[in-house]
Amino acid sequence: MERRKNMIQILIFVYALIIFISLFLVVTSETHIPCVHHDDCPKRPYPRFMKCVDNFCETWIIGWE
Repeated sequence: MERRKNMIQILIFVYALIIFISLFLVVTSETHIPCVHHDDCPKRPYPRFMKCVDNFCETWIIGWE
């Protein structure tokens, strides 16, 4: 019976680990939006804005150097 509890705990840990890793990968993935001018980039809420750099949109924060 103790062995079964350990197996269940290991499975729950593995499932939680998979969910955590998948969330981390989704959050850290970058999308490269092609652009020619700043107007081609999507609008972002203040204090962030999108800027066209090397023909791709990049997120910038106002006051951040």
